Amino acid sequence: MNTVWTISAVMLIAAIAITMFRLLAGPGTLDRLVALDTFVAVTMCSIGTWAAYSLDTTVTYSLTALALISFVGSVSVARFRVRDTDRADGEPQ
Repeated sequence: MNTVWTISAVMLIAAIAITMFRLLAGPGTLDRLVALDTFVAVTMCSIGTWAAYSLDTTVTYSLTALALISFVGSVSVARFRVRDTDRADGEPQ
């Protein structure tokens, strides 16, 4: 059973690393927003995996808090974001 926990931990670490690359290298704000949402989802998966591994259900309350904060944050950014300008004249694409 330890093999399963090790494999899941390695996969979650790889997902975090790939997501952090996209978060730092994303050319636009929406790319970074999607990466941030993915980062929170992988974090929630990590917390759920830890809860299953340690048989400790007290950490599951943080899953609810992360889900609510992530949803509200994503909706707020998507609603009030300003268009990115990629052209030299300042016009949006």
